Amino acid sequence: MKSITIKGSQRESVGKAATKALRNAGKVPCVIYGGESPIHFSAEELSFKELVYTPNAYTAVIELENGQSINAVLQDIQFHPVTDSILHIDFFQLFDDKPVTMNIPVRLEGNSPGVRNGGRLLFRNRKLSVKALPNLLPDEIVVDISKLKIGGKIAVESLRVDEYTIMQPDNITVVQVKASRNAAVGSDEDEEDGEEEGGEAAEA
Repeated sequence: MKSITIKGSQRESVGKAATKALRNAGKVPCVIYGGESPIHFSAEELSFKELVYTPNAYTAVIELENGQSINAVLQDIQFHPVTDSILHIDFFQLFDDKPVTMNIPVRLEGNSPGVRNGGRLLFRNRKLSVKALPNLLPDEIVVDISKLKIGGKIAVESLRVDEYTIMQPDNITVVQVKASRNAAVGSDEDEEDGEEEGGEAAEA
């Protein structure tokens, strides 16, 4: 998986006054968990732009002023309710021999014959939760829809591989094609399956 480097400064004081001063200076207070003890640091808010405001998944390399370099993943982020500026970020330290769980984007590939025949493409899960060793985390999960006909669907079960574990159940639908009024097949297929559990519907 691709990584983004963030240059930060380790912070000694973690009180409210020190945190407020950091934010006023355009910096974000952060904590790295997962090691022997939490590591508190801060970095310029702009340095998180490529890590936070993107549909892609990245790991982070935190480079501190003392020369320490830590591989981590973004675990939690807090935004200001009015300005949407970043208030705080939690990271989780990566170790080569310890699996980690991340949300990985799904990318559709190919042209669906069902869509060409007038069906509606429903992209229900644009991200999947994946557990793997850090060096086996995929940048994306590619789903081939070139054989997806009207009434057809692709579920998690058909996307499983040996390198990583998809945490969602096998029967969760990732993408499907449903019939519409101008489709080349009868409208009875339009009632198939209904809404899937935990799905996110998006009409292409």
